[in-house]
Amino acid sequence: MGSFSIWHWLVVLLIVVLVFGTKKLKNMGSDLGGAVKGFKDGMKDGSTPEDASTTPPQQVTSAPAAQDKGKTTIDVEARNRS
Repeated sequence: MGSFSIWHWLVVLLIVVLVFGTKKLKNMGSDLGGAVKGFKDGMKDGSTPEDASTTPPQQVTSAPAAQDKGKTTIDVEARNRS
């Protein structure tokens, strides 16, 4: 009862192509590839140690009242995703 022969796999592939169509399968493949690439990039970014000599940007929640007269300032740094 071991593994399936090549003919079994060809029949399964033919049925999948008939059910989903080649365009849908192509889109699913590219979406899956993009997800895997994004996951790998995320894992690579998370595993690199940050340089200890650089300090992270500070978030300013409020400025002195004499300069802004009661206004609140929030400093945010955003990173573009490609």
